[in-house]
Amino acid sequence: MELNKRIIDLGMSPADNEQIIKACDLIVAYLAESVMAIHLYGSALDGGLKPYSDLDLFVTVRTPVDNAARKRLMHDLLYCSAMPGTNVNLRALEVTVVNYKDIVPWRHPARRELQFGEWLRSDILNNVFEPPMVDIDLTILLRKLALSSIPIVGKPVVDLFDPIPDHDFKYALYNTLSLWCCESDWLGDERNIILTIARIWYSVSTGDIASKEDAANWLLNKIPDVYQSLIVEAKYSYLGEEESVFMPDAQLTGQFINFAKKAIASIIHASYGAGVKEL
Repeated sequence: MELNKRIIDLGMSPADNEQIIKACDLIVAYLAESVMAIHLYGSALDGGLKPYSDLDLFVTVRTPVDNAARKRLMHDLLYCSAMPGTNVNLRALEVTVVNYKDIVPWRHPARRELQFGEWLRSDILNNVFEPPMVDIDLTILLRKLALSSIPIVGKPVVDLFDPIPDHDFKYALYNTLSLWCCESDWLGDERNIILTIARIWYSVSTGDIASKEDAANWLLNKIPDVYQSLIVEAKYSYLGEEESVFMPDAQLTGQFINFAKKAIASIIHASYGAGVKEL
């Protein structure tokens, strides 16, 4: 199966291009003729790759993934990926695989076949693998793909999938907020969670999707002064412009997350009222 080498024209480094092509070659090798499409999305297309950016691939297959193929593919993808900032030639790779029949016609929430990411490295090395499962985040991901993606294999997203309704999109964003209820939920990942909240806030307000940097800039003048330093420092850390490790005040971080959840929930409730559960 021939790969679309137009990714070479996206302005990425030779190492990034090589990593993407190797990952796609592995996916095609293990999933073979079941592969309908592989799409590149995320930071590579939206504002450019930053020092800690992932490489994001979305894979669509015609049939369920065999368990043996799942395990071999996940193991081998470990050699095409590295934790952010730990390898000058490899970025963190995130691969999501769906069965076409599980998302067309569209229904929310949708089911995914498998997902690979650096947060699973320890499990994979210990031969622990997630089974296929319903994943509410697919709603957000597919909306993102429709706005900005490029086919490395197969057709463009608009020619493959149904549009994601606004109601499903905003409800999935709302549901994501329930992941962060206490300090242990964000401890050690404050930068990414703060910037993700900025993106959620932007999306529920506009119906669009922004990069982490753009969402952070958009949010700055919409929040109290006391929280603005968190957004600025998280953004600069993500962009690689701060030499020191981002270690925000724990109490202030918790206050911001709770403040943001309430503000975002109020926007959702203004649209959908009692039809949306309280977080």
